[in-house]
Amino acid sequence: MKIISSFIHVIFGILILTGCTSNSPTIYDFTAESNKGEKVNFSDYKGDVLLIVNTASECVFTPQYDGLEALYEKYASKGFNVIGFPCDQFGHQEPGTNEEIEEFCRLNHGVTFPLMAKSDVNGDNANDIFKWLYFEKPFAGFGESETGKFMDEMLSRNDPDYASNPDIKWNFTKFLIDRKGRVVARFEPVVTPEELEDEIQALL
Repeated sequence: MKIISSFIHVIFGILILTGCTSNSPTIYDFTAESNKGEKVNFSDYKGDVLLIVNTASECVFTPQYDGLEALYEKYASKGFNVIGFPCDQFGHQEPGTNEEIEEFCRLNHGVTFPLMAKSDVNGDNANDIFKWLYFEKPFAGFGESETGKFMDEMLSRNDPDYASNPDIKWNFTKFLIDRKGRVVARFEPVVTPEELEDEIQALL
């Protein structure tokens, strides 16, 4: 998987350097499948500030749904959107169907922001959006909080070199996209939605 992710990283870099992507790609160049099975063109979000998150329903970070929904409700009228991508790659913590995931989010966390179809974010079958996201903003560590140290120790046990890979490390990794469709920041799961408010406000 590490070799594949590194290869993807190189390919994206070559495309950008050679101009084969019409300058540097933006989120508007991508599409995804909604949890209703419909094609979503991210060009429809032109001019909005986006927070893209890989989510899960049975994770210690799942309560972050509440904070994400609060941000969405507070700033949606100003052109802000949260977009969730459910994923079952981390600890098998998103086992449900798209319909079950939506019901869980709605009933337990009042989620009204858009949810995409469940998909991989790493590996051979990774969603193209996430390949682009972690190329633009590779992993840069979990920080020095107690939770961050725990995450580092946990992942290091399975792969001592995990931090050298740019990919997604766990559920609720967040990417902030500006009004021009560019990735401006990556936040690991240890960073709560509430901690993002100032950066979101600065882009609105």
